[in-house]
Amino acid sequence: MISRIEIQDAGRRIATHVRRTPVLALEEKAFGIDARIFFKLECLQHTGSFKPRGAFNCILSSTIGDAGVIAASGGNHGAAVAYAAHKLGHRAEIFVPVITPKNKVDRLKQYGAAITITGNSYSEALEASRERAEQTGAVAIHAYDDERVLAGQGTLGMELEEQVRGLDSVLIAVGGGGLIGGVAAWYQNRVRVVAVEPERAPTLHKSLAAGQVVDVETGGVAADSLGARRVGELMFPIAQKFVTQSLLVSDEEIIEAQHALWQHLRLIAEPGGATAFAALLSGVYKSRPGERVGVVLCGSNADLSSFPA
Repeated sequence: MISRIEIQDAGRRIATHVRRTPVLALEEKAFGIDARIFFKLECLQHTGSFKPRGAFNCILSSTIGDAGVIAASGGNHGAAVAYAAHKLGHRAEIFVPVITPKNKVDRLKQYGAAITITGNSYSEALEASRERAEQTGAVAIHAYDDERVLAGQGTLGMELEEQVRGLDSVLIAVGGGGLIGGVAAWYQNRVRVVAVEPERAPTLHKSLAAGQVVDVETGGVAADSLGARRVGELMFPIAQKFVTQSLLVSDEEIIEAQHALWQHLRLIAEPGGATAFAALLSGVYKSRPGERVGVVLCGSNADLSSFPA
């Protein structure tokens, strides 16, 4: 289980490579919710998601040869690895499934990565990337099941605590669990860490219910970023110990949250990036009057054509 010291070390290691993203403190009873809401705008991070934190920490902690680095991704992790590799002067090869939106594939091209589109899901792309890594000797960077990645993502929690004192709870969307694993390892029950997943991708939810990591069929509007079939083995004991609640939201509630962020705040969030807020906006997460709630808006790589004027 990663420690707070490892997260602090990661913070120092990546400090000059990632943005210290801002927090937006909303007015009281914003969106008609009787709580103080603090949006952690990780959607403004390099590449449009939190993923560069883990990618930079992993690469900077590794010895990278001529074959460079390799990763499988639904889009955001791949973009982060490609971006970090480009900035640090390494080759990057990214495997993505066919469900990956075109805008995310285009972003990979912008960062100069070699791209392979294969498989119908993240897990199939991951298997193909592992075979390729064995052939080339490239350093594989897992999207969430790597201690260096977890520690890098945990720096978001460390940063948020510095920015907002006295939070009661933090809502975080979950795919493979790297972000919530890192943040929960940082807070260690000093703040309620709440997992939010789409109903059609209840990966952590079902694993917690089963008491062990299980495979889950995934789909829905956020499948490209939250569609991991199983959570990481490294994050799961962290979640069992430090995640206080696991909630599910519908695709319709996610889309409503996306549109609310745009219409009221002019914030662009992809479906996965709006999932945590969907729990609060819909009432699936029932905040206490005056509760200080942090909400991580973790990604902005949305299809802009889906937004209302």
